[in-house]
Amino acid sequence: MQIKFLGTGGAFDIDYLNSAAKLHFRGKHILIDCGFTVFPALVHKNLIQQVDHILITHLHNDHIGSLPTMLLYKSIIEKSPRPVILYPSEQLKNQLYAILEPQLKNPDKYAEFIPLEQFEGITAIDTFGQHSEGMQTYAYVFDEGEERIAYSGDLGKPETLFDRLEKMKPLRTCVFHEITFNAENTGHTFYKKLLPYLANYEVFGYHCDPTKNPSDNPVRLVFYEPDLMA
Repeated sequence: MQIKFLGTGGAFDIDYLNSAAKLHFRGKHILIDCGFTVFPALVHKNLIQQVDHILITHLHNDHIGSLPTMLLYKSIIEKSPRPVILYPSEQLKNQLYAILEPQLKNPDKYAEFIPLEQFEGITAIDTFGQHSEGMQTYAYVFDEGEERIAYSGDLGKPETLFDRLEKMKPLRTCVFHEITFNAENTGHTFYKKLLPYLANYEVFGYHCDPTKNPSDNPVRLVFYEPDLMA
């Protein structure tokens, strides 16, 4: 597996672009989230032609804001096959479809919607209401061989992800977890809540302004890891 981030910022961290990643997994290129800065980043980095599968953690604009434009580009400019949108639940599919429909008229013309359960090696973790009240969100776990990557999405309670990892088959695991440096921001994970997990997992933080990183934070930030940036 190889993961490369297209951005590591939160919704308002414009200089660091929306958090999103491209994962090469089992021969496929999976785009995880497609916020409003992601389509331009894919084009500028000459990576858009590689996107053939898409996973969405939730439906906030900094996670899906340029998805319709990207789908149109793939069809009209590239004239490539429809990307596959892997959906973890009918609820999320229906909500996403309703967002895409006014912009695409017929989303099925531009994307193929396939249940995640049909794609081997990816586990969706339901994190409903743990980012924004009443909102459906998901974390994802990717297993290939003896390696595992976990991607939190936006999650205020890290124990939901780590408790699930503890119950899974032991593998060498790298966790990419969104992070906040503001203890009052309960919709995201305050960095000190990740400290108990550092002994057993390789953890990287994203979805933040790296210039606000406290001096006592031992969690490595994706932004400062060149090998993790696209």
